[in-house]
Amino acid sequence: MGQKFDKALFYQTIETTDSLKINQQLNIVQSSSIKEQQAYEGALLLKKAGILVNKKDKLTTFKSGKNKLENALEKDSTNTEYHFLRLMIQENVPKILGYHTDLEKDNIYIRKNYRTLTPIIQKVVLVYSRQSKTLHNLSTETK
Repeated sequence: MGQKFDKALFYQTIETTDSLKINQQLNIVQSSSIKEQQAYEGALLLKKAGILVNKKDKLTTFKSGKNKLENALEKDSTNTEYHFLRLMIQENVPKILGYHTDLEKDNIYIRKNYRTLTPIIQKVVLVYSRQSKTLHNLSTETK
């Protein structure tokens, strides 16, 4: 039987550039039945696209990940965690890809709904905000 999905491990994987860990986490997410499956798979594919070498594979993987994440957001636009995943990805993809138009909208949504997140996700968002250009100063607002 495969490994069980672990949210903390998912977020550790999103921070890595280790393709083996990303692929392992992708397999776990793809074989799970969690409600966030599509959003998490999309985020992992977007992360994977950033470390692939072949330009064609990069673009194909990027488009697939973007579609999955955007579809998840379309189905559940009130999910603050999905907005955070998109903000995190959009801040870190090259501008040439044109996937950065929702940064301010996601920033506002996350700040407004931060307290609705689970403690695990609140911690992840808070830690990320310390190095984020868009989500900066979150810690002073949430106290």
